[in-house]
Amino acid sequence: MFILARLGRLGLAVGTAAVLAIGLSTDAQAATGALRYFSVSGQEFRITNPPDNVCINLQVQPDLIANQTDKTMSVYSGANCTFFILNLDPGRSVAHIGGPRSVRFIG
Repeated sequence: MFILARLGRLGLAVGTAAVLAIGLSTDAQAATGALRYFSVSGQEFRITNPPDNVCINLQVQPDLIANQTDKTMSVYSGANCTFFILNLDPGRSVAHIGGPRSVRFIG
């Protein structure tokens, strides 16, 4: 009886470890391409293969922002993805929208 109980606990531990290692792990998704944005003075900033569904605070408030990825990007006027402005489809760019401060790629 003791051996069966011990084997049962061992099986449960192994099964739990397998679920945690395989069943709950997910591949991180990312947009393919680059987010490019330009300051008022024309300095370029670039983020290559940005992650999906993660708020990205921009280094400067850009005058022009270009979505050169394969995913739609939400643009926000506030830091930490507050105050939604618009969605920018793949391959599109926009200028003079008041200097967005953050973006999020929709995955």
